[in-house]
Amino acid sequence: MDTRKYLVEENKNLELLKYATTEEDCIEEKELLEKRILESVSKLKDLHWKLHAESKKGILVVLQAMDAAGKDEAISYIFSNLNAQGLKTTSFQKPSATELSHDYLWRIHEGLPARGQIGILNRSHYEEVIAPRIHDLLGDEVIPDDVKKEKIWSVRYRQINDFERYMVENGFQVIKFFFNVSKEEQKKRLLERMKDPKKNWEFSFSDVEERQHWDSYQEIFEDMLSNTSTEYAPWYILPADDEWYSRYIITEVMIEWLEKMNPQYPEISEENRKKLDEYIEMLENE
Repeated sequence: MDTRKYLVEENKNLELLKYATTEEDCIEEKELLEKRILESVSKLKDLHWKLHAESKKGILVVLQAMDAAGKDEAISYIFSNLNAQGLKTTSFQKPSATELSHDYLWRIHEGLPARGQIGILNRSHYEEVIAPRIHDLLGDEVIPDDVKKEKIWSVRYRQINDFERYMVENGFQVIKFFFNVSKEEQKKRLLERMKDPKKNWEFSFSDVEERQHWDSYQEIFEDMLSNTSTEYAPWYILPADDEWYSRYIITEVMIEWLEKMNPQYPEISEENRKKLDEYIEMLENE
């Protein structure tokens, strides 16, 4: 797979309408489920074990989208297959009073991975350049004295880029996925959640309320993606109407970055090797 097709180039002013929500040349679901995804997840799992065992670097994965775009399912079907000890998943909701009393990036630190971990953010620090713009909530926060309110977003983009560069330079790769779901597909999925008693728990009335701001969300997503996809912390835009194919893309992208990081199982010292051989012999002779 050529994952560059889904990569947002740095400093590119993009239009989401030019990015497909469904893949025209998509692999058949049967092959995806029975072959491609199984092989990719197996490879990802092996690389993740090496990352965890080596414990020198980590990965921060950002999942951002409209409601019902597929973030939770991607976590369930891909990352749940990985070593739980080396995995950390954090979901972010509306900021609490305590979180609002700190700087806007403060609450994100709890979700950051340790060395040897993959940390997954289901929604993320990017909420702070989305929701306040949709609902004009910035008045509840402190704006720097020398920054006009309408200029705060470009300042936050720069701060987020600096924060992600800091993460990467300290050994934590940042990989970001935007689930590009169509309005029609979102409607279908929301109705399914609403009508199926077994899926009612997944539905929130706010999902439909936020849908009323669809066009504003798309404009802000475009601005966000254009200003925060960097060479060191790139965004990938997924054709999210195709759920399984999107999961396959995520897996392949993760494999590519892990192969670049090239984690290795630690080698045992000569002293411990001799002791290990002694203990092997002792147990075998019990």
